Amino acid sequence: MLVKLLGLAVLVLTPRGFVSAVQPRPNIILLVTDDQRWDTLGSTGNDIIHTPHLDSLAREGVLFTNCFCTTSICCTSRASILSGQYARRHGIWKFETDFTQEAFAKTFPAVIRAAGYRTGFVGKWGVGNAPPKDEYDYWGVQYPGQGRYYDTDDFRKDNPDLGEHLTHQLAQKAVEFLHGCSNEQPFCLQVSFKAPHCQGSQPWQFPFDMRLKELYQDTHISPAKTATDTHFHRLPEFIQTSEARIRWHRRFDGEAMFQESVKDYYRLISGVDVAVGEIVQVLQEKRFAENTIIIFTSDNGFYLGEYGLAGKWFMHEPSIRLPLFVYDPRQPQAHRGKEVDPLVLNIDLAPTILDAAGVKIPDAMQGQSLMPIVLEKDASGWREEFLYEHFFEYSTLPKTEGVRGVRWKYVRYPTMQPVYEELYDLKRDPLEEINLAMAPAHQKTLATMREHWKRLAAAAESKVNP
Repeated sequence: MLVKLLGLAVLVLTPRGFVSAVQPRPNIILLVTDDQRWDTLGSTGNDIIHTPHLDSLAREGVLFTNCFCTTSICCTSRASILSGQYARRHGIWKFETDFTQEAFAKTFPAVIRAAGYRTGFVGKWGVGNAPPKDEYDYWGVQYPGQGRYYDTDDFRKDNPDLGEHLTHQLAQKAVEFLHGCSNEQPFCLQVSFKAPHCQGSQPWQFPFDMRLKELYQDTHISPAKTATDTHFHRLPEFIQTSEARIRWHRRFDGEAMFQESVKDYYRLISGVDVAVGEIVQVLQEKRFAENTIIIFTSDNGFYLGEYGLAGKWFMHEPSIRLPLFVYDPRQPQAHRGKEVDPLVLNIDLAPTILDAAGVKIPDAMQGQSLMPIVLEKDASGWREEFLYEHFFEYSTLPKTEGVRGVRWKYVRYPTMQPVYEELYDLKRDPLEEINLAMAPAHQKTLATMREHWKRLAAAAESKVNP
């Protein structure tokens, strides 16, 4: 079974070589995983993980090596993906908060549907308690909230009756949507996976598709350089006692637990890869392939034990950095198969999708379209820094904000008294091991980054005229 699953043809969509003078509007598929860090694809340098379908698309598309989320938690990040806005503007900080009808009307799925696209959503909605089912032409959500990988209370690897894995069910729903499409109307499909998110408080933290259990069995995964007690004890006490440490004990406390958790996490990602292969195969069968843009990313990153932590939330690179590629088969080969390094964000996805569809981008969107970079057009004036904000209310998670630039990272914990600050020189210290905030030689840089934070925060929360 494993050979059959992984033996799906690694489908590279056939390039046209040039864009015709009269080009039909492209179909667009947005694939979003949950808690997938940037370095968990073969195409992003991971020589252990098995992701051939995703890698083939990334290598024939444009791979963005510096993609980040502006808030590292699913509800807020997904709201930012949909709206193209910082949370300071869209205001969704809680799992229970829905888009207002007026606000949703300015999200990319609503705008692109109004422009004539057939729209579909499959998977985890993740924003509020009242998903806008009637605002899509096809609604394939399978579960509320985080959902479960298997429809059982018996989450054991040796349970013979686990049934069909959620990732496979979502792939089937995506295929169902595609079979309802035609070349007479362009479509925009969002597939929002639960994988590789953990399974809550279950002992089996990462329940993968058991058809992939043979993967990584004989592999040893080395922990990160920063996954040491020394790095943990350098953290401020309020991080050492945070939820990120509590969850570390459930997932990475000891060599055996670390190996099991990371391998299972990788298996969940490999399951997504199989699902993407199935979706691409249907695109070819339905003759949609040559006119379908595929965008792949995650909602936020994920600690795999770095600094003695698990989860996300904070501003370390493992928590905020994402995988992202844009595959556009309509473009000449010269525009594809590239890696690019501008600072790009989850808020850029909504304007990118609308721009690719030839639809006017609402003024309320704060992100920038990536299409000039994809098409190698003038992308001058691109950002060199961005605001990070995390104001989720949780007793064991201190609020965080700051600025991530090309070289410098400034972090502040505003609810601490006094405010606790961090400053990292990413050029000389990419692993964020040395906090320079108290170093006399770096006080001028610290003051400069504080001013950048004030400016970016004010711009992010600015209102738009209706």
